[in-house]
Amino acid sequence: MNLPSRAATWPRTVTTQSPEAPAPLCGRSQAILSSAHDVTLRLCPPTVTLRFASPGSGPNSPPKKAVLCVSAHWLTRGTRVLCLPRPRTIHDFYGFPDDLYAVEYPAPGAPELAREVAELTGASCDGAWGFDHASWAVLRHVFPAADVPLIELSLDVLMGPRDHYDLAGALAPLRDRGVLIVGSGNIVHNLAAIVWADEAPPYPWALAFDAWVRDRLLDGDDEALCSYEALGGLADDAVPTNEHYLPLLYAAALRRDGEGVAFTHEGIEMGSVSMRCARIG
Repeated sequence: MNLPSRAATWPRTVTTQSPEAPAPLCGRSQAILSSAHDVTLRLCPPTVTLRFASPGSGPNSPPKKAVLCVSAHWLTRGTRVLCLPRPRTIHDFYGFPDDLYAVEYPAPGAPELAREVAELTGASCDGAWGFDHASWAVLRHVFPAADVPLIELSLDVLMGPRDHYDLAGALAPLRDRGVLIVGSGNIVHNLAAIVWADEAPPYPWALAFDAWVRDRLLDGDDEALCSYEALGGLADDAVPTNEHYLPLLYAAALRRDGEGVAFTHEGIEMGSVSMRCARIG
């Protein structure tokens, strides 16, 4: 199936917001966020993250009913949605400073909304998972009071990139009902190639793939984003496993005609992890 080209109706604009710049809004519809996180949990700088997903205080800033996070760290056979009223905080990483394991993100769940997501997507309700660091490490900067209900959606390892793109379309009605949708992963994510040093220079292939994705987003070329493996060796280096790339496809699929994209942060950490963050809408 060929995906429709929307390049003619999507603005080809790029914005890199400073911490002082207001986040763009799109009527009463919630934006979609594509957020990066890395193994050091540094993430997008908190000041930038706050602006690119801020609840805002202006008259056109829609209230947040809940957040739905598509997590690169919840891999399942079959799609699952977290249906617990009070999910636990999961520290799904190893070998880092003790204070990171003490972080708790006590946001409430949203079981009723989660069951609706299950109906929309064909996912099954899950009562065993919690908030992994793909969600809490980002959202604790965006909603530090942890007072906005949060649910997670898993990535089905049996599905291909286009299947995930198609599944994302079922979430579209949530944008008009106050649900902020976040895809949390990394465009480039090659842990085997990481350079554990400050100011490590990016690998040329990391820069090239990150720029290629940036340009495809600006062009609204979803077909190419779903078919990234056609890049061959470049894709193999940048995306050796696709769980951190796939959340981006959920953001791309939910973009509406006429909506631009704002890149609120960019850069390559430790040589091989892209920290590009984007807001759509």
